[in-house]
Amino acid sequence: METDGGEPDSPAARAELEALRARVTALEARAPARHWPRARSFFAALLILAAAVLTPLSIVSAWAKNQIGDTDNYVAMMAPLASDPDVQSAVSDRVTGAVMKHLDVKALLADVAPADRTVVDKALSRLSGPLTTGVSDFVHGTVEKFVTSDAFKTIWTDLNRTAQSSAVKALSGSGGGAVRLTDDTVTIDLAPVIDRVKKRLVDQGLTIAAQIPEIHTDFTVLTSDSVGRAKKGFRALQVLGFWLPPVTLVLAAGGVLLAVHRRRTLVTTALAVAAGAAVLGLAVWVGRAFYLDSLPSDVSQPAAGSVFDALVGYMRTMVRLVITLGIVVALAAWLTGDGRAATRVKAMWSGGIGAVRDAAGVTGGPVGRWVHRARPWLNWTVVVVSAAVLVAWNRPTGLVTVWIALCALFALAVIEFLDDDSTPHPATPG
Repeated sequence: METDGGEPDSPAARAELEALRARVTALEARAPARHWPRARSFFAALLILAAAVLTPLSIVSAWAKNQIGDTDNYVAMMAPLASDPDVQSAVSDRVTGAVMKHLDVKALLADVAPADRTVVDKALSRLSGPLTTGVSDFVHGTVEKFVTSDAFKTIWTDLNRTAQSSAVKALSGSGGGAVRLTDDTVTIDLAPVIDRVKKRLVDQGLTIAAQIPEIHTDFTVLTSDSVGRAKKGFRALQVLGFWLPPVTLVLAAGGVLLAVHRRRTLVTTALAVAAGAAVLGLAVWVGRAFYLDSLPSDVSQPAAGSVFDALVGYMRTMVRLVITLGIVVALAAWLTGDGRAATRVKAMWSGGIGAVRDAAGVTGGPVGRWVHRARPWLNWTVVVVSAAVLVAWNRPTGLVTVWIALCALFALAVIEFLDDDSTPHPATPG
């Protein structure tokens, strides 16, 4: 029975109603404010955006600290250039030109000159062009043989090992040593190479080469107006090289944990970080073209391109690595969701492997039931381990990335194959 006002007339009913009202009031008091989910979403988006923006800076700072700032890594980065044909050709031309500037061609016939200097002068005047060309070809051939030898590789490696500290000083604003920064140009002094070439020329009969004084000539490593600006930020990048990557990772993780829909946010975060790395990769690709187009005419473009590729090789590897990890994490988060498309893909995957298992007559037993219970954790373990292997791999190539992905897919397929609930399902009517 209720009164006309809709209130129950019995004391028990009224007490129960009051208890329900008190409970609703308590629940409403404990319920979060309506604006809190919006605030969480806003700050989560802010953290994710910061992580995406800091991703390219993290890669550049890690490159500055681990590649340019580390002697062993720097030498390993520059060592392959000694075998690069374009670099060998540029060094040969540079050394040949420097030697020919200090080589007195007329003095080559001084020892066989007759007493009549007038006849000799006329003969030398007529032979000047062919003689100079012949000597130049001889010198260039000698230089090429040396530059393509193992001795040049040793000198090149030693030169870069000694020069690494000077390169850091150059980018930090101070010069000196084998690497110098002058007018926004980083150069390597080829004096040790020229000295070895002089000895080879003397050994091959061109004794006049012994009179060549010590020659210092430069091989351009990098030249650009941006080098001067890079000096200002290089030290900051070195300092940030250790802190910026983990800070970026913490920001990304914070954005995911703060979000209301975490799985969806994880997909967005992974793709945003991958996009940030892709922007850096695009900038390096476009910057290479602009850099080569802006080189002076006396700098070999093929050699400069090889040097540029060596310098940014680590950066490109990190870009590919971050993009791959971002796509893998986004795909894993998407497939573990309950969306329509993800459910359809998982059904196709499970159905195909289940058909193979049924055809083989395999039953999981206790192992299958355990795999069924631990399947989510096992799948994520495969993803995390694959990502860790990819990160730990030194300069992973595209083929290495493909093999890691195939191994991960195989591991996931094994988990799916062993998954067996062994729970009898009710028969379908009919």
